[in-house]
Amino acid sequence: MDVLTQIRWEQLFDLELAVESAPYILEGLAATIWMSLVSMAIGLLLGLITAVGRMSKNFLFQWIARAYISIIRGTPLLVQLFILYFGLPVIGIKLTATLAGIIGLSLNVGGYSAETIRGSILSIPKGQWEAASSLNMTYWQTMRRVIIPQAARVALPSLANTFLSLVKDTSLLAMITVNEMFYHAKIVGARAFDYMTVYILVAFFYWVICTLLNIVQEKLEKRYGRYAA
Repeated sequence: MDVLTQIRWEQLFDLELAVESAPYILEGLAATIWMSLVSMAIGLLLGLITAVGRMSKNFLFQWIARAYISIIRGTPLLVQLFILYFGLPVIGIKLTATLAGIIGLSLNVGGYSAETIRGSILSIPKGQWEAASSLNMTYWQTMRRVIIPQAARVALPSLANTFLSLVKDTSLLAMITVNEMFYHAKIVGARAFDYMTVYILVAFFYWVICTLLNIVQEKLEKRYGRYAA
């Protein structure tokens, strides 16, 4: 029984291959991280703009914001990436794989974070708006100086979870040949004819990254939680 167990384990995970391929797979880590950060930053800006549009009294702005959220949340991210990278060239718009990946991830983050941001803004008591109005602040001054700083604390846990999902979603960029971590793992697996080992290894790397980010999230929540009423 022990011999059979050993054979099955060796077939499941080749430690020697894992050690040899780890440095190459980790070469894609930089792309995974920087694309996640850039996409998150752009996505949060889109989410804020969309959230304000959803709360606008202008019907056109509301309709555009609702349509954007509906399309992004109602279609798979992989399909969106394929449309950007493989579909747009049909109408003469050619994007590099990296640019298509950033645009796709940013649009996705914007669509999902918009409702989080909107809910956080609406959670701020109306008295805050009235106080700012008594100080002759304009709508945008009130948003920038009073509402958004408080809403950011409320939205932090949900937005942090969005970022964690974003880091994992970068693995989908391998489908459009973006040179990120999972793409490197696919190459190693094809060369070694051992996908199980490299996929377990890259899954471990993603788990470590997300665990570290989760620790940072908890520290940020504790820090900003001190200012909660």
